[in-house]
Amino acid sequence: MLFIRTDVRTYLILIEKLEGGRVNVSKEFFEDLALKNLSIFLVKYVKKDPESNIDKLANLLNKLLVLKAGKFIANEGEKKEYEDVIEYARKSVVSDPNIKEYFAKVFKQTSDSYLKGFLINLFIRSTLIGVPKRKRNEQKFGVRIPAAILIDPTEACNLHCKGCWAGKYDINVMPFELFDRILNEAKELGIHFIVLSGGEPTLYPHLFDIATKHKDVAFMMYTNGTLIDEKMVEQLLKTGNISPVISLEGWEKETDERRGSGVFQKIMQSMDLLRENGIPFGFSVTVTRRNYKVLFSDEFIRFMVDKGALYGWSFHYIPIGRDPDYSAMITPEQRKWLAGRVREIRKTYPLMFFDFWNDGELVKGCIAGGRYYFHITANGNVEPCAFAHVKCDNIREKSLVEVLGNRVFRAYQKYQPVSQNYLRPCPIIDRPEVLRTIVKESGGVPSYEGALNILEGEGAEFLDKLSAEWEKVSEGILKERVQAAELGRS
Repeated sequence: MLFIRTDVRTYLILIEKLEGGRVNVSKEFFEDLALKNLSIFLVKYVKKDPESNIDKLANLLNKLLVLKAGKFIANEGEKKEYEDVIEYARKSVVSDPNIKEYFAKVFKQTSDSYLKGFLINLFIRSTLIGVPKRKRNEQKFGVRIPAAILIDPTEACNLHCKGCWAGKYDINVMPFELFDRILNEAKELGIHFIVLSGGEPTLYPHLFDIATKHKDVAFMMYTNGTLIDEKMVEQLLKTGNISPVISLEGWEKETDERRGSGVFQKIMQSMDLLRENGIPFGFSVTVTRRNYKVLFSDEFIRFMVDKGALYGWSFHYIPIGRDPDYSAMITPEQRKWLAGRVREIRKTYPLMFFDFWNDGELVKGCIAGGRYYFHITANGNVEPCAFAHVKCDNIREKSLVEVLGNRVFRAYQKYQPVSQNYLRPCPIIDRPEVLRTIVKESGGVPSYEGALNILEGEGAEFLDKLSAEWEKVSEGILKERVQAAELGRS
């Protein structure tokens, strides 16, 4: 650890000199260069003996993050909250054998190009450098700067999945110049994490040109996985900064039923290619009342881990997009089971698995509306969320900073959190009356005809009833968790 301590000490001393005006280079340039060199060294160090060195890496990052928190957060309450989150993460790594096993697996399984690309972009540029930079820019511009942006580079897709959330958008392809400008402006604000969706992002003709030009960005790409072949794997390894997230509905029966015959087997081949070449990937599932038991079963989760998935995202079915089906939404009792089950999965398997609607406690409510992320479609329309198809602005006509200050985002942030019970984080399905208020106050318009049917008529009545039932069930879960926490402290 001598070399690590020396590098860190040198880095901290030079940062102090920079802040005192005693070094004639830009602070941002130096921080990026110093942390890049330090992180490359750390990657090599940890990879040499992951089981032993993960603890040391967690402790080091903890110290660096706490140090920077003292410099960019003036409010003592916010600073304490930030430091508590960092310490919780550190303790989780060093004290939980499952989490330690997970990170050791990441270092063993991941290729060098991705360790030095995607992971450094995510943990160093987006977090260590990005968090304070975003805070400074929030003060400068008077708008919330999110940690991530969800971008559809194209709405074209080679599949025609039943109930696709994006199935009603017009088919557009984002010009390279527009995508390039968005990323340049994002990085200036401290945003180095971009999520790709669509449509099918692997159909975007400029995908690898963008990734190559912006190697300092971590791209997480939602994909149906059917177009990933050996040639694409070579391109992914060359850029080293795109992590695919492959969507499926469960086993072959459930997946092919929604996505088309033969899709599941093609996904399996793609996952094998990614694992064998050390490309970190995840999986995403859309949870309905018909497949929830399958998706959260030990058999399916173990299968995903064995296939090489390092993380997973669970999306509850929302009745939007192509042919919305309210009968597919999970019931309050099913959601209650999921709320407990996702915690069991994280404790049991070396897998980062998140359930957006049942993990509101982790992020203190809804993350949309520019709070932590927002959505840009292929034609440049700006929306608060992938599932709230409310047009706020168009980035073709304005800068990123300008669209971050739009009226819909400000209204979203005004009402966040929509409930103090973080098991009810979503203004779409948990507090639909709040979404109606946001749209009315801000003057938001539907992104396409019928996009806001969930806010009126039978759609509104259904969601009002469902959310009222979930309120009662979720209050019971919250009470149980509070009591369990109190018992654990006593």
